[in-house]
Amino acid sequence: MGVGPIHRPAEGGAVADTNRGVVYQRPGEVTVEDLDFPKLELTEQNGRKLQHGVILKVLATNICGSDQHMVRGRTTAPAGLTLGHEITGEVIELGRDVEFIKRGDLVSVPFNIACGRCRNCKERHTGVCENVNRDRPGAAYGYVDMGGWHGGQARYAVVPYADFNLLKFPADRDTVMAKLQDLAMLSDIFPTGYHGACTAGVTTGSTVYVAGAGPVGLACATACLLLGAAVVIVGDMNARRLDQARGFGCETIDLAEHADIPEQLDQILGVPEVDAAVDCVGFEARGHGPDGSAGEQPATVLNTLMDITRAAGRLGIPGLYVTGDPGAPDENAKIGQLGLRIGLGWAKSQVLTTGQCPVMTYNRQLMMAILHDRVQIARNVNATVIPLDQAPEAYAEFDLGAASKYVLDPHAVPATPN
Repeated sequence: MGVGPIHRPAEGGAVADTNRGVVYQRPGEVTVEDLDFPKLELTEQNGRKLQHGVILKVLATNICGSDQHMVRGRTTAPAGLTLGHEITGEVIELGRDVEFIKRGDLVSVPFNIACGRCRNCKERHTGVCENVNRDRPGAAYGYVDMGGWHGGQARYAVVPYADFNLLKFPADRDTVMAKLQDLAMLSDIFPTGYHGACTAGVTTGSTVYVAGAGPVGLACATACLLLGAAVVIVGDMNARRLDQARGFGCETIDLAEHADIPEQLDQILGVPEVDAAVDCVGFEARGHGPDGSAGEQPATVLNTLMDITRAAGRLGIPGLYVTGDPGAPDENAKIGQLGLRIGLGWAKSQVLTTGQCPVMTYNRQLMMAILHDRVQIARNVNATVIPLDQAPEAYAEFDLGAASKYVLDPHAVPATPN
């Protein structure tokens, strides 16, 4: 992934370059469009000035399963939304009030947008900042109902409250660029997977079941191993993704073949339960087994996890659940009301932790694990680098179950046709 030249006018000010990004058009369709060059203001909030912000040249920006929910039409995302909340870049312009971040810094951007000033931010609940979304706590880049902030699947992007939000890479530029595919996972999926593992209580010697072998599930399985789990078992219906999980030491259960998860756990562990479980699937969960039960069953993962987790165990739930799902299989699910067996969880004294990962809680230590070769997260999630203009094809392949984590390189030089 190369870093092209930065062009500035002789007297400073905005960068004299064009912007281009990935835009949601309608269910099943995204396009790559020319965009306005970003300004340090939020036009969706009456031109609110962002003197505390910076403009980044985006070096890597990833396609996320959460983006895919929007592209499938499973949210109320509006046409014209620039997508993307996983951003790694170089600082090229500074707002007047930025003190500690400098031009040329290479940085990771937590997908949570946080002010650093409100009660929740001060308590490190940065996923539910009170000041960055007029409608409810919490905001993110390029996501429906998350504050109107422009997405980062683009050549350039704005980050507000830069001194608070940005994680500066301490290594030299050559080291950062050599590890950029790994470091690109710090904006979301690696901390999110780690959050799922931590909230599930994973520790040395734990047995863990991870529901879902998509990028977040594979990142969670990686985190479980990093935390010292004895056995990590990943369940999915996608054989290629299960192959990926086995490739770095996980046990697997093919849910397209086996509906009885406790029986499979018993074969692996000698008991039909685990110490901890993590839901990395979310609201588009499907039924298990070869008997035609593979239709959508939004509560099936949560109910299964309560069933297979030991009494007094913990469940991490970083998988996305929404309050509005126009494509849901029933009227209750359309408003996020699911048929949970909460009585089972209560009877077993289990702890369930939900919500966005507060990325800032974890990203610095995970960065150090990457820089010092303690983990190879890009390899484990099969990071696949493509030019920005190939994003529509990548979205289509991801929707079909590609066993890849697509990383967009917005400044890649297009290949010369033969």
